[in-house]
Amino acid sequence: MRKELTVHDHNGAPCYKITLNETFDRLADDILCAAGDCKTRKLCIVSDSNVAKIYLNKIRAILEPQFSGFISFVFEAGEQSKNMDTVQKLYEQLIINRFDRHDLLVALGGGVVGDLTGFGAATYLRGIDFIQIPTSLLAQVDSSIGGKTGVDFWQYKNMVGAFYQPKLVYMSMEVFGSLPDRQFAGGMAEEIKHGLIRDQAYYTWMKENRALLLQKSPGTLIGLLETGCNIKRIVVENDPTEKGERALLNFGHTIGHAIEKLSDFTLFHGECVALGMVAAAFLSVKKGHLTKEQLSDIEHTLAAYDLPVRIKGYDARQILETTKSDKKMVGGRIKFTLLKRIGEAYSDLTLTDDDLLAAIRYVLGG
Repeated sequence: MRKELTVHDHNGAPCYKITLNETFDRLADDILCAAGDCKTRKLCIVSDSNVAKIYLNKIRAILEPQFSGFISFVFEAGEQSKNMDTVQKLYEQLIINRFDRHDLLVALGGGVVGDLTGFGAATYLRGIDFIQIPTSLLAQVDSSIGGKTGVDFWQYKNMVGAFYQPKLVYMSMEVFGSLPDRQFAGGMAEEIKHGLIRDQAYYTWMKENRALLLQKSPGTLIGLLETGCNIKRIVVENDPTEKGERALLNFGHTIGHAIEKLSDFTLFHGECVALGMVAAAFLSVKKGHLTKEQLSDIEHTLAAYDLPVRIKGYDARQILETTKSDKKMVGGRIKFTLLKRIGEAYSDLTLTDDDLLAAIRYVLGG
């Protein structure tokens, strides 16, 4: 079973393909199709210490014969490596190995690997081609699509980056055999988000098919990803540089990012987004858009996928202050994504500090 989606640029021209595959068997063919003849190109696979142990040799065996030269760059796994120091080390390896604009980077890993590799590709020699091979559900449905790349700067998440599109996004269902349950749950937070902001029927399908999805059968996962990726594809095609509609994808992220940072990244991104979505849904109730029953339903759905809906041990005002270092500030106010209804989101600039504190205290159990 295999599915293909095509992402278009702002003029409607095909930009790159997202391919959904049961295995890695089509990887070499897809790269040749996307990047052309590679016999005169060098390849650098960028990965982290966790993913490299599992998949680097396998991907190397598939791709190395297709290229004139091969290197790998592996950094320590974790958000703490997503910074300019790691990017500079990548630059150094590319320079030492004489990589030029004709050569290719491959991001093999989750969101940290994809974001960092994409930023390195966008900025090395003012831009070289790169390909995404996301190995987590979160990266597959979210960070690998749309060309947002970047790294953290000091304590500020994703503060330095560029919009830079890959040549291909190749997804293999093989990766779910090694993906920990907690990381799968984190990816489901982004899938649930897509349903809440754009597709009520998809949200309902995820509620009704929880047991099948948790079995992680390739066919069911490809069905999940096809719909989730298509939702993100449409949004990023309409707004490639996040000037308007694309901001709706930030549902749950403003408060979620603040909690993620204050946890010192001991909580996963998807777990924090789940908490942020509960806060945003609470505010949507306060605005009169959702009912309390719908808020309860959202919480139940998140909890059914082992995602947190309450958290203890944090200070509400500290979370609020941390949200104000978010990139989504407009004229000193937070551009916050709320729900008009399940399946339709909008941006709101009217929320006060008291509104946000109420929502934060709600997820803190107050």
